[in-house]
Amino acid sequence: MHRRTFIASLNRTLAVFAFDQLAGALPLGVQFVNIAREAGLKTKTIYGSENRNKYLLETTGCGAAFFDYDHDGWLDIFLVNGTRFETKWPAGAAPVSRLYKNNRDGTFTDVTAAAGIARTGWGAGCCVGDFDNDGWDDLFVTYWGDCSLWKNLGNGKFVDVAAKAGVTTRTKSGLRRHNTGCAFVDYNKDGHLDLFVANYIDFDPKTAPLPESGPCKYKGLLVACGPPGLQGGKNILFRNNGDGTFADVSGPAGILNTAGTYGLGVVVSDFDNDGWPDIYVANDSSSSALYRNNHDGTFTDSAVEAGVAYSADGKPQAGMGVAVADYDCDGRFDVLKTNFAGDTSSLYHNTGNGFFDDETFQSGLGRVTRFLGWGASFLDFDNDGWADILLCNGHVYPEIGENTTESGYRQRKVAYRNLGNRRFQEVSEDLGPGILEKVSGRGMAVGDFDNDGDVDALVNCINDVPQLLRCDSMLKHNWIKIKVVGTKSNRTGIGARVICTSAMNRKPHRQMDEVRSGGSYLSQNDLRIHFGLAMAERADIEVQWPSGVVDKLDNLAVNRIVTIVEGKGEKK
Repeated sequence: MHRRTFIASLNRTLAVFAFDQLAGALPLGVQFVNIAREAGLKTKTIYGSENRNKYLLETTGCGAAFFDYDHDGWLDIFLVNGTRFETKWPAGAAPVSRLYKNNRDGTFTDVTAAAGIARTGWGAGCCVGDFDNDGWDDLFVTYWGDCSLWKNLGNGKFVDVAAKAGVTTRTKSGLRRHNTGCAFVDYNKDGHLDLFVANYIDFDPKTAPLPESGPCKYKGLLVACGPPGLQGGKNILFRNNGDGTFADVSGPAGILNTAGTYGLGVVVSDFDNDGWPDIYVANDSSSSALYRNNHDGTFTDSAVEAGVAYSADGKPQAGMGVAVADYDCDGRFDVLKTNFAGDTSSLYHNTGNGFFDDETFQSGLGRVTRFLGWGASFLDFDNDGWADILLCNGHVYPEIGENTTESGYRQRKVAYRNLGNRRFQEVSEDLGPGILEKVSGRGMAVGDFDNDGDVDALVNCINDVPQLLRCDSMLKHNWIKIKVVGTKSNRTGIGARVICTSAMNRKPHRQMDEVRSGGSYLSQNDLRIHFGLAMAERADIEVQWPSGVVDKLDNLAVNRIVTIVEGKGEKK
């Protein structure tokens, strides 16, 4: 296996011991407060039975999205919902996914019915992108069974065009796909957004094993069976035909040629800096996948060779959520992946030569093993110019209750502050009640819903109301936020790379991010790119578009949202 195995075994004991000497206590000046109920997010997400699950499908939960569906400059909220096998819902009472409009005063209004976007069923993930380049961001929602492609009509309403567009993911067999993570991506750079959909299992409750018949046990408790032993799902790549329809090109594109299966989290990024988007998929109980773009409409899974398929010990993990950032500002995108309880999250550092080093323990993330991770995000919560980490947790089996050594079914978040030297310090207990509140968390999205310049978090919970974690900062750090609008490139600007250069300690500080669809665990983050600037009062911005166009804006004023139109510069 890759040289990571030797490095990990050598450093595993030393890294954790040495880390406390490097970190030290740091005053934060930041806290997260859960304001979901006050904001109007009071509807429970229903997902399987509350105390005992018969099937694996009931355990995985669903995602959340921050996106500005009405283009008023304020982030709205979409929460995917599920259902239950044993409940016969009265007419009109079945749970549906919810759309909330931002009232611009810290509250939201449920506009699900008015928008025509209500649908019940076993929802899973969501991702955003303007697939038809009409200027309005559309929403794709994955399900166990047929998926939905909600076309944004631009008048506050949506219509499901999945069947017409050819992206329902319907199969001819009796098994139905459990579609999970998704992302819009212009993989062939033709200006039209294509669509990638991960799949977990092909599932039929009539033939699936039950806890008793398995028998399937976890620490002596009978629990839902799988995923080992169940039919793993195959990922799908849909090519946009440019006429409102898509073609399934999974086979010829090489998407089916991967050793791993049981796909969950999906993230897209140009990992090798060749100008073409690659795709990373976190797989449960098998090797994860890194689809490298071959520039000719095909991909090659290079996860094993690159060092991002397994743990530092060369073992498959229960991968859930994924996030990408250039956390050490070296000009290369790194990968963060959440895993099962008893394991660590994984931090893969991009070495720039087609390989990654597993720096989980060297970075300080290896100290925490008692949580089961789902949503994963890089976010600069203190606006100091370095990407921090927020992880959303919750156990997979409700049967374990609340009094176990693994922190129980409901779990708190885990947060790490970036120390700027490729090291992180866990600061969860110093970030306020929103982080410490225990929930059965699954999908998590981050974005600045109140436009105050710090990054907030939205969490979708199983059989509970969601969390809306408002970030309140007492720091006086500056920031800048970039919204992009494509012209030659896709209208949403997905795949555009944004570089921010500012002054830090009298030296240039260069940050980098990309506009991404999907990510975290089955969720959609704010499409605007956020940069913390510490005390810098000006910033230079460069946007490298998928089309090859480059826009440069120098000496920009800070603490504001800047809209950049491809080839035209700042929109006034």
